[in-house]
Amino acid sequence: MKVFKDMNWGRRGILFAAGCLVASALLAGMTACGKVEDDKTERIEEDRKIQIGMSFDSFVIERWQRDRDVFVSVAKELGAEVNVQNANGDIEEQKKQIDYFIQKDMDVIVIICIDSDGLKESVEKAKSAGIKVVAYDRLIKDADIDLYISFDNAMVGTMMAQALIDKGIAGGYVLMLGGSPTDSNVPMVENAFKKVMAENNVTIIDSIHAEGWKAEMAAAYIYKHNATLSGMDAIMCGNDDLATQAVRALAENRMAGEILVVGQDADLAACQRIVEGTQVMTVYKPVEKLATRAAEATVALAKGEKMSGEDVTEMGNGAYRIPYIGLKPISVNQDNMNEVIISSGFHLKEDVYLNVPDKMPE
Repeated sequence: MKVFKDMNWGRRGILFAAGCLVASALLAGMTACGKVEDDKTERIEEDRKIQIGMSFDSFVIERWQRDRDVFVSVAKELGAEVNVQNANGDIEEQKKQIDYFIQKDMDVIVIICIDSDGLKESVEKAKSAGIKVVAYDRLIKDADIDLYISFDNAMVGTMMAQALIDKGIAGGYVLMLGGSPTDSNVPMVENAFKKVMAENNVTIIDSIHAEGWKAEMAAAYIYKHNATLSGMDAIMCGNDDLATQAVRALAENRMAGEILVVGQDADLAACQRIVEGTQVMTVYKPVEKLATRAAEATVALAKGEKMSGEDVTEMGNGAYRIPYIGLKPISVNQDNMNEVIISSGFHLKEDVYLNVPDKMPE
């Protein structure tokens, strides 16, 4: 009986030892599995790209496509993905796009706003969801945005005005064909322009605004008031698109080149008119610099970094003091067209001088 009892304990010992080995193996496997899962999670976090939502007013204005392409390219190089949406000039559609970006839990939302007064609540929603907001080129009023980046709009207006004064319109008469009344940049440009006009005794005979930046409104105004054209010395246009329509209407009245015209954005058509002599100047805003700086700042915000740098200041947008980056624009005329526009690669020489090849520099 003792032999049998020892044999039974032997079997139990073997079984117990085997069980311990199995348990140890299982435990080791579970630990290893847990480590693999932890490593995988860490890799997913490391591989996750920064998500940026970008809502454009529209692409009617020529320059916006350049802004988009440069911003997306630079953001991609910095490890971010950009979802671009086009609101086609519809403020309600832009609000829906911002809601969509919030639902998608974007890290930052970049907005080229349609109405500077119409997005306060949308920004508040994004901020409540922990999403940073950047106002690109156009200020969003009374909203707690994390950055406003644009060009110095007051300088734009001053440059337009000075170009006309340099052409001798002091004491003369000017018409203002302004941009959208809901664009916060418009009053900044116009106030600076009016200041220079007042200092030089220039009379502003009329001032209108093209809703939604609809350029045809500039031509419509001139067609309707062509009887007063003979009394005008110059036309200040809110951008080069408006200038295009204004010059076409002047040409039909055989007055293109006689009435001085200024604009902004350095559109190809405007640069062509400048070398041809039917537009005095345009304000070149190097969008590559703006879009590049904006992409860098947006990615930095997504990483939780504080806005800093020599170009970062502060400004008020009504209810808040917000970080502001203002880049300097450049006045372009016949004298510096080659140096500023062509040498920078913004437009090709052959394109700018297409209609006046005899004036093309070598």
